[in-house]
Amino acid sequence: MPRVVALLLAAGRGRRFGSDKRLAHLPDGRGLLAASAERALQVFAEVHVLLRNEDDVQALGLPAACRIIRCPDADQGMGHSLAAGVRALAGCEADAIAVLLGDMPWVATESFWQLCQQAAVGRIVYPLYDGQRGHPVLFGRVFWPALQSLTGDEGARALLQANPAACQGIVVDDPGVLRDVDRPEALL
Repeated sequence: MPRVVALLLAAGRGRRFGSDKRLAHLPDGRGLLAASAERALQVFAEVHVLLRNEDDVQALGLPAACRIIRCPDADQGMGHSLAAGVRALAGCEADAIAVLLGDMPWVATESFWQLCQQAAVGRIVYPLYDGQRGHPVLFGRVFWPALQSLTGDEGARALLQANPAACQGIVVDDPGVLRDVDRPEALL
């Protein structure tokens, strides 16, 4: 199976939520970001969590197995954050990076496994549920230089659009690949 490392993006402000959603609690009592990290650790041997400089890892409740990457310019947008995370991982021995979002704790481990099995150095892999593209997105190593040059609040959408032949959607039976938390009512 291809070697895939996880990059969990958690440096955003989540302004639509009204407070630091990473600390919000799920109905089972776990913190949102901690639950997302725990799920990733069930599948990925390496889970790197991208945080702002001032973030307190213990206050966020992150598992000790997570590796922390700091992003000093996170307020400049998701593009900057993603670029910083990929730059930090450029030296690792992986075929692909799975870019996960810190507010998506409901992605099934089986979906992660299905995506990882299809990962390749020259491929971009993402889940499809009910005809919609979801997360995470796995980027083969060929695409890491382009990810490292992202800026602003635009993520990697343009990279996917510019490389349709490399993109592979994997149909999953998992609504969790579409379910994120933008507002408090999404936690229920």
